[in-house]
Amino acid sequence: MGKSYSLDLRERIVAHVAAGGSRRGAARQFSVSDSCAVKLVARAEWSGSAAPARQGRPPGGGKLAAHRGFLIAQVQAKPDITMPELAARLAAERGVTASPASLSRVLCAEGFSYKTYGPPRLQGDLLIVASD
Repeated sequence: MGKSYSLDLRERIVAHVAAGGSRRGAARQFSVSDSCAVKLVARAEWSGSAAPARQGRPPGGGKLAAHRGFLIAQVQAKPDITMPELAARLAAERGVTASPASLSRVLCAEGFSYKTYGPPRLQGDLLIVASD
C-alpha cells in the first residue's frame, strides 16, 4: 500500500486552492498528480481536514472475532494443542473453517505464545534433544 503525502504538503495544497488557485494549478505547483489534488481538496471540503484517512482494515473484525472466547478456552483446556488440531475442533464444533496461521495470529494477539519441542533429530553424528 502506498504511503500518504505529508500533512504539511496536503495543507499547502488545500491552502493554495482556498486562496483562489485551481486544483490542477496546485497539482503542478506542488508536483503531485491532478487526481491527488482534486481528491485531496474534495476530502478537505467534506471532512474539514487534509489529514489522510486510515489505511487498512479496522482491527478486531474478521470471522474469528466471534469465536475468540472459544479458541482461548480450548487452548487453556489443552495448552499443547496444535493449530491444525484447533482448526479441526473449530470446524467440527462451530462450523467455521480457518487456517492454522489465522488461529495463531488470533492467539498471539491475545498474549499466547508457543514453543515447539519436536522429536529428537540428528545433526551430523550428534543426537539433539530439545529441552526447556
